[in-house]
Amino acid sequence: MSDQNDTLISVSDRMQQEYSYRLTAKMGEDFDESFIPFHSPAEMLALGVFEGKYLNDCRNEFPASWFEKARLSAQPDASLNYFGIKSRQPLGHWQDKGWIYGPDPRGWFQWYCRYYLGRRLAEVDQIQIKRWRGFARHAGQIRANCYPGDVFCRPRQRQALLQWAYDPFI
Repeated sequence: MSDQNDTLISVSDRMQQEYSYRLTAKMGEDFDESFIPFHSPAEMLALGVFEGKYLNDCRNEFPASWFEKARLSAQPDASLNYFGIKSRQPLGHWQDKGWIYGPDPRGWFQWYCRYYLGRRLAEVDQIQIKRWRGFARHAGQIRANCYPGDVFCRPRQRQALLQWAYDPFI
């Protein structure tokens, strides 16, 4: 991926076939000014998110380095999450709630991985960035209800913050 502006990514996995997108930004750069994630996808995967059961069948879409330290599992395993607790809803729940947007059938994190990689889709990006900004309320709840430095206070919310690329150690 030396000149990402010329890179076309073709996707064919269990959930998406015959989809492709072009990278129009440099990886990890040129983000919308209102979108400042605390963790990269590789950091999130290494810390432990989604019970290790995410992106398992589409790893070749993303840089191999993202998975070098990833905590993955063929079956959901809450012990792989950084806070060791279940903190995710099944994909069907997200679909029922109408929280899946655009060409990303796995939801927000898949969008973030593709955005981080350099894909830009103005309409979808704005929806997902707005959702990300709205998630900050969980950080506010932790600040309001936990002593500073007590990372064991509200572990479910902290895990959720990590899964949305926020700093769970506030």
